[in-house]
Amino acid sequence: MEVRYFRDAETGLPHVYAHGVTEAEVEWILAHPGEDEACTGDSRQALGQTAHGRYLRVIYVPDEEGDGVFVVTAYPLAGKQLKAFRRGEEGDEDDEKTEVSQRME
Repeated sequence: MEVRYFRDAETGLPHVYAHGVTEAEVEWILAHPGEDEACTGDSRQALGQTAHGRYLRVIYVPDEEGDGVFVVTAYPLAGKQLKAFRRGEEGDEDDEKTEVSQRME
């Protein structure tokens, strides 16, 4: 799957860097989301835990055709958001893969 990133106008680097998140972490979450749901407009959010234990939220827009995605932003979950995600993770018995995680394989 092709993963493209929104880039900071001043630095030319992926915007996720501004939040201390790497491309590898984003791609891990997209491939292994704990949750993946619709956001506003055509965007979606994937929440999950990286291989190194960080909890992240990734906001992305799937390509209309093909299997690519455009990552708008990503940032660590903290506070109430993290607590809510962990609660949902504990009670989640659903092993279905999301569309984007199937594309990552």
